Amino acid sequence: MIDLGMITTSIELSGYKVERNLGVVRGITVRSRSVLGNIAGGLQSLLGGRLSIYVELCETSREEAFQHMIQHATERGANAIINVRYDANEITDGITEVLAYGTAVFAEKI
Repeated sequence: MIDLGMITTSIELSGYKVERNLGVVRGITVRSRSVLGNIAGGLQSLLGGRLSIYVELCETSREEAFQHMIQHATERGANAIINVRYDANEITDGITEVLAYGTAVFAEKI
């Protein structure tokens, strides 16, 4: 498993030299809001403030995509992922794709 300290949004790892670039890796998940979740979210939105139902859905989706990306990198023999990004797209009303992607590398301490 890749050490979370070896995953960065930067294009380099401080104190490490990239020995091999193993290519782009990604993790994807597609989630929908449930009817009950939409009702609870709608009620929360009437009161204003933080919409915890939707925050939890977003956090879960991002974490799932992130873990899939790590798995993909590990399968390629990477020990680090650089230049990590997230993207999200609505496929249709209430169904969202979340993508985590970056560059899998094998890095060694300088």
